[in-house]
Amino acid sequence: MDIKDIIKPENLVYDKSKLQIDTIMHYCPGCTHGVVHKILAEVIDEMGIQERTIGVSPVGCAVFAYNYIDIDWQQAAHGRAPAVATGIARTNPDKIVFTYQGDGDLASIGAAEILHACNRGENMVVIFINNAIYGMTGGQMAPTTLLGQRTSTSPGGRNVELNGHPLKITEMIAMLPGVHYVTRQSAHTASTVRKCKKAIRKAFENVMAKKGTSFIEVVSTCNSGWKMTPVGANTWMEENMFPVYVPGELKDNDKQVPSEKN
Repeated sequence: MDIKDIIKPENLVYDKSKLQIDTIMHYCPGCTHGVVHKILAEVIDEMGIQERTIGVSPVGCAVFAYNYIDIDWQQAAHGRAPAVATGIARTNPDKIVFTYQGDGDLASIGAAEILHACNRGENMVVIFINNAIYGMTGGQMAPTTLLGQRTSTSPGGRNVELNGHPLKITEMIAMLPGVHYVTRQSAHTASTVRKCKKAIRKAFENVMAKKGTSFIEVVSTCNSGWKMTPVGANTWMEENMFPVYVPGELKDNDKQVPSEKN
């Protein structure tokens, strides 16, 4: 049998979205960012909204997100992506706007920005990558670092008396009246990738329907910062992060009767 007899559309098991830019990936092997980038590109492509979508990239490992997905992007200062997205969405109400932020960007220096934007119910999608560490700048402790977790600035493990508790900012976001949809996902297995993609699509559909803010946390790995193999990091995430940052839907106003909406 000739190889040309096998290379057929019906036999295709993996392909890049046409929105994925063919460039050298700067993320570490095993990093969750690349997976989320792929499914984000697929959603935008499948929904046919490339020309309407504007992404706001953060400061952190995903600072170069605009190198991988062929849409319009705007760079924001550290933590200020929600404010930038607010300006874009309000001045371009026909556009579909999203931010893409890590836990250091969103939950630390940008905590006030995200809380107020969500409380106002700005019509945008927020994609929040939580790997419990500052990945780009040397593996320092982040607001979401777990108790006992070792980082470059907590070599003995996070101590509640010294460092406080891990910040469950997604739970805080879910309490705000302006937020329509809040979910926590992961992207480390085939089934979780499918669920995460479904959540991202729902969030974009919400923005198109002018329902307010949709917030998606993706519990992620940083095997370089955690000093683990990619496989080991996935196992550690399941055993240690999921009990604290429990995957699942936290809020969905579409599933509530009108009298129960916040």
